[in-house]
This record gives sequence, C-alpha cells and structure tokens, in this order.
Amino acid sequence: MAVAQELYGTPASRLDSFVSQWLQPTRKWKEEVLEVVRTVEQFLRQEFFHWEQGLDQEVRVLKVVKVGCFANGTVIRGTTDVELVVFLSCFHSFQEEAKHHQAVLRLLRKKAYSCQDLLALGLNDLSVAQGVPDTLVFTIQARETEEPIGITIVPAYRVLGPSVPNSQVPPEVYVSLIKACGYPGNFSPSFSELQRNFVKHQPTKLKSLLRLVKHWYQQYVRAKCPRANLPPPYALDLLTIYAWEMGTQKEESFSLAEGLTTVMELLQDAELVCIYWTKYYTLQNPVIEGCVRKQLKKERPIILDPADPTHNVAEGYRWDIMAQRASQCLKQECCYNSSNTPVPSWDVKRARDIQLTVEQWGHYDLIIRMNPYESVMKVKEKIRQIRDYAGLQRLSFQEPGGERQLLSSHSSLAYYGIFSDTHICLLVTVSPEIQVFVKNPDGRSHAYAIHPYHLILGLKQRIEDRQGLPSKQQQLEFQGQVLQDWFDFASYGIQDSDTIILTKKAAEEALFPPR
Repeated sequence: MAVAQELYGTPASRLDSFVSQWLQPTRKWKEEVLEVVRTVEQFLRQEFFHWEQGLDQEVRVLKVVKVGCFANGTVIRGTTDVELVVFLSCFHSFQEEAKHHQAVLRLLRKKAYSCQDLLALGLNDLSVAQGVPDTLVFTIQARETEEPIGITIVPAYRVLGPSVPNSQVPPEVYVSLIKACGYPGNFSPSFSELQRNFVKHQPTKLKSLLRLVKHWYQQYVRAKCPRANLPPPYALDLLTIYAWEMGTQKEESFSLAEGLTTVMELLQDAELVCIYWTKYYTLQNPVIEGCVRKQLKKERPIILDPADPTHNVAEGYRWDIMAQRASQCLKQECCYNSSNTPVPSWDVKRARDIQLTVEQWGHYDLIIRMNPYESVMKVKEKIRQIRDYAGLQRLSFQEPGGERQLLSSHSSLAYYGIFSDTHICLLVTVSPEIQVFVKNPDGRSHAYAIHPYHLILGLKQRIEDRQGLPSKQQQLEFQGQVLQDWFDFASYGIQDSDTIILTKKAAEEALFPPR
C-alpha cells in the first residue's frame, strides 16, 4: 500500500515508527540528490559573469546556501526539489537587488545553458519562474536512478555579511529592509540562513513532527487540491514550531500524536492565529516596532517570518481548505488512541500572552500579563484585584501617530489589534464624572476625569500640574471652538471620551488674552 494511503490508517501509538520507516530519507537517496546539488554549486562558484547592459563590472558569487527542508533537516523521503540562494557581489543594497534581479536571472540562465557539466547530467526545463521573488528553475537527472531533481536558484543581496549571527541582528539591517519598501517576501532570501537555522537547531523529535505535518500536507492537501492557492510549507513549519513551544514549553520528549492533533486544531482556528518571534530583531527600535505593529493589525492568520518582520507568510492563502482537511484528519485513526478516544491536544493559545504596562497619573506603573483574546473586562478585573478600585475604570491606548482610543469592556485586546507588549492608560472616574482626552501638540494624548459642570479653568490647572505648561499659556479647542476659562464643559457639548486639542499660545497672547 502506498505511503500516502497509510497515515490515516496508522494508530496514534505507531506514528514514531511511521516517521522512521516511511518518511526518513535513506542515506543513499540523500547522497544522490546532494551530488546533483554539489554539481550546481560548483558551477555557480566557478563561473564569473559580466553585465551585458553597459555596466562594466564583474559579478562574483560570494556564497551559495542550501535552504528549505534539505538544509534544515526536515526533508522527507521522495522530495526532489532543492532550493539554493546565491549571494552576488553586484548587489550592495536591497534597492540594487530589486533593480537588477531580472538581469541577473537572465545571465544565470544563459550561463547554465552553456555549462557542459550541467548538460552532461541532463539539464531540462530551464526557465525563469514568477514568484516572490522570481527564480531560475530547471531539472537535472540523477546519475544512477536518472530521476529528475528540481533545482531553484534565487539571487540575493548578502545583507548579513560573512558571519551569520546566532541571535539578534543589528537593528540597522532590518531598518534598511523596511525602508526598502519591497513587496512582502521579495527580500526574504537575504535572510535565508536565519530561516534555515531557526528550524535546523530545533530538537530531533520536533523535526519528526515537522516531517509528519509536511507529509500530511503533501498527501492529503496538496495532492487533493493541486490548483488551490495553498500556504507554503514554511508557514506550516512555523505553525508547528509555535505549537510545540507553547504546548510543551520546549520539551524535547513528547507524543507525536498529541503534536499532530494540536497542529490540526490550530489549522481549524487559523482565522485566530497571530504568531511572531523576536529572536532576530527587537521591538525596542521604533522603525521595527512600527512595522511589526502594522503587520499585527492585518487580517489573520498572521505568521510573521522570524527572520523577516515585513513578511506575513500566511497572508493571501486558502486557509479554509487547510481547516477542512485538518478536520478530516482529526477523525482518522492517527488521531485516536488505543481506547478509541481522541488523542488529547496541547493547551496552545492562538496568540502569545503579552505584557500590559498600566499607566496612571500619580501612581506607579502596574505590569500585568494577559492574552490578546481575553476581554478588556478581564483586564479591569485584574487591575481591581491588585489596586482595589471602587470607581469606574477607563482604559485607553494610543499608537504612535494615531488617536487615543477608549477600550470597551466587551471587546478583546485583539479587537484593537493589540498583540504585542503595550502601554495603556488607566483613569478612575466617579459618577457623574466623564473622561476626556487632551491631545498635545506632539500628537500624544492624556486622559483626564472631569465633571461636566466644572469650569474649563480647572482642567487647565490640572494640565499645568501634570505637564508643566502654565495655564495662561494653554489654549484648549473642541470642534474648532476655543474653550473659555469661565465656561463649563456641558456648555460646549463635550461628552465622554471626546478629544480636546491643546496648543501653546503665542507670548503676546498669553500676556494679553483676548476679551
């Protein structure tokens, strides 16, 4: 019976044997594929290229890197596609790579045609394939089996330099990536070594789970829906790694059946998934933080490439098909234990817990951890337990460059796109007080509790106490009207959570205010 027909009939208790017997590649087969790869690598390293479009410079290959499942140790038996990233000397920036990418592909194609070593191995189907980014693809026959091996070559800018860091990359590297404003994923090959290492350095048992999920994807999803726009295997790899991290706390020994069940359940809830890592970049840099926060506000599922924060590898694919197929998998024997009961899944949240820093004027900051899918009401309950407030809590937050927003008790943090560590403002009001936001000239806002029938002057005095700007130098406006000191808020129709604009008066106007 073919391997593709056996997974669903394999008991959960025998999945380890299934992986070792059917999915682990044989040494002989792996060596045959790698022999083809070495031939291509030798061609790339030995050949020198010259521009044909008036640029008098030599194009050298700085490095050739195997990527994908062959490089990260998760290849399954029968895989005949290999991807190579070629770092070239002619690329000195992301902008140059984008400008000359097609010219380089044409040069590589021309040289491959003329390379006798490749022709001796049966070079076929040489073409440029459209993708993200475009690539050079061809097939070469293996020497012994004469089986065609698919080769994909991706030229890239060597942004990381000769040495690839094991942890965080200098922030300026990612700042340059973000400012290049390329199509998401176009420049990811420049970070392919980080992508490879992220998977390669995972425990052996986790790689078995990655193989199992990859096999399921190929046989029960890709084979059944060959024309569908399905997510790339890399997205499934990242989803599986996240499931293992959260579900086992990175234990190296676990049940493959439980891991498979957990991944299938996550696929069923793909529209809730929001995943990212900060292994290689830091959110302490404002440019990187802004990029990531923007990504996290997009439609889910969100699976950010750990090596490229500009690329949501889950965006734009048919996750509904993945959910349907995952539901079918959960009904099969591979997801049932010996007592004919469903294999339990790990407790994996659809997004990581985040840190909320609760700021309140006149009090020390309060730091709590919450899940984005928990309601704002639960956040308030946690604050009440710690600080024992009896009044009405008002929580608000403001993103850089945005307006301050009131957080509704009945909504979740996820509703507001809050999936990363965030500062929120707490204001406690006592009826009939209301909350107003005062927006400073720098765009930032502060919340104040006011009584609708108290004077505008009282708010100015509180602004002076809090921000240091003398009340005589303040001008407050609401909906185009300048607020006069001896009027109350109700007379201007100011209601709960309205925003009042604060500006600084000119020196003469502060000394001689208009009557």
